[in-house]
Amino acid sequence: MRRSRSRSAPTRSSACCAPSSASRRSPTTRASRRTPTGSRTGRTSCHCSRTRSPAPPPRTGRRACSPQASSRGGCARSPRGSRSPARSASSPRARSTAPRATARPSPRRSASTGTPAPRPSHPRCSASTTLRCATGSPPHASDGSTVTTDLLDIEALLSDEERATRARVRALVDRDIRPHVAEWFEAARFPTELVPALAAEGLLGMHLHGHGCAGRSAVEYGIAMQELEAGDSGIRTFVSVQGSLAMSAIAKHGSDEQRAQWLPRMARGETIGCFGLTEPNAGSDPGSMQTVARRDGDDWILDGAKRWIGLASIADVAVIWAQTDEGIRGFLVDTASAGFTATPIGQKLSMRASIQCDIALDGVRVPERMRLPEARGLRAPFECLNEARFGIAWGALGAARDSLEVALAYASERELFGRSLASMQLTQARLAEMALELHQCQLLALHLGRRKDAGVLEPHQISMGKLASCRAAIRIAREARGILGGNGVTLERSPMRHALNLESVRTYEGTDEVHTLVIGQALTGIPAFRG
Repeated sequence: MRRSRSRSAPTRSSACCAPSSASRRSPTTRASRRTPTGSRTGRTSCHCSRTRSPAPPPRTGRRACSPQASSRGGCARSPRGSRSPARSASSPRARSTAPRATARPSPRRSASTGTPAPRPSHPRCSASTTLRCATGSPPHASDGSTVTTDLLDIEALLSDEERATRARVRALVDRDIRPHVAEWFEAARFPTELVPALAAEGLLGMHLHGHGCAGRSAVEYGIAMQELEAGDSGIRTFVSVQGSLAMSAIAKHGSDEQRAQWLPRMARGETIGCFGLTEPNAGSDPGSMQTVARRDGDDWILDGAKRWIGLASIADVAVIWAQTDEGIRGFLVDTASAGFTATPIGQKLSMRASIQCDIALDGVRVPERMRLPEARGLRAPFECLNEARFGIAWGALGAARDSLEVALAYASERELFGRSLASMQLTQARLAEMALELHQCQLLALHLGRRKDAGVLEPHQISMGKLASCRAAIRIAREARGILGGNGVTLERSPMRHALNLESVRTYEGTDEVHTLVIGQALTGIPAFRG
């Protein structure tokens, strides 16, 4: 009959004092632990990572064994009344009894003072990582230096202007967003006081040219969206709705008078816009919209409803899409007009630091001069959606990168069973998969940005970017939360907040399924949206 082994829950002391699996398998190590008579010696020292008072030497009689050591037969029992023979400190056998795999080197000393030099707890963590990981904030450098997770040195592919844009936006996020975002999220409040700072950095309509807009490149715009969403998806969403949807609609499809009237004020953050396309019964199928606009002399009368419209309750102007006798058209609607009502959607579990609303249009009168003259058919709103989708393909990766950085910093500091969580194989496997997915999508986003700047970017390519980035980002955020364990379910650390927000990000501006069909049509030439 096989002898049963004792099984007890591992304690910190027994786990850190147990030999490594490599030492148990090695014949050389086993031999070095035997006395000249062939019996095994007990351990005489513990080289675990925590500082402990040295255990007193055994006096007489039988020495105590841990259950793990006893079950392996690795603890020698001296005869009663005898004392273990002393070994020379220089004896090779004496040195080999210590589990060298867990020993840490002595701290480096300063050449000038002789005092121990400070060391990061992880070879790839900077001092800022150690100082800031307690709150879950990733180790950002305000001067735009390389992120510690950039294993492919994607930094080297950026121009000086692109690095400068990243540094400015990152500094804004660290200064004005990170310290407050948990409070905004918990209170379900969009910080309108942040709008002037976003405008001052030229982030509102930054990829548009003229009329007070910054006119930055597509790659710079993408980098800015990535940095903003590293702070929070809701803040990045504000910039996307204002610039990529509302301002883009006016810039692409408005008249010269409309551009001159609205764009400068919107770029300065003095006027807020929203974009009303989605309806309660027409989400992924905007062609089925039921909002209508009918002529009444020189005016238009709008009736209908819109849903999930970002910023509507704080907007000054709304871009509303409606069915007319001539097809779908776009209108600029003053939100102070009679019959226009915007009601924030409550009880959200996602995008809580942002605003999404229901809009009711009850006989809203709009002058002809407020109709977008160049907006005809669904192509017009789709062009605006593709601007936003491009920003999302970059932005979602900011949430993913922040989640990875928080998980890496936490794993490097967290000790479990007497060792760093980052030193465990399962943790490293999770971190490696997260980094792999992040880098793949970052390279894809950069490629899309270069193509957009060259004027050759196709809509199905944007769909590939949005789909890939959102899928990867939500997986990375969830894995990061898993690494954080129970400490990951509060707002003290960001990954779970990111994961919740990304549920909305992957849904708006086209669901995963919609973008899959866009890609499928590009491959086969066959549209599969209907029938």
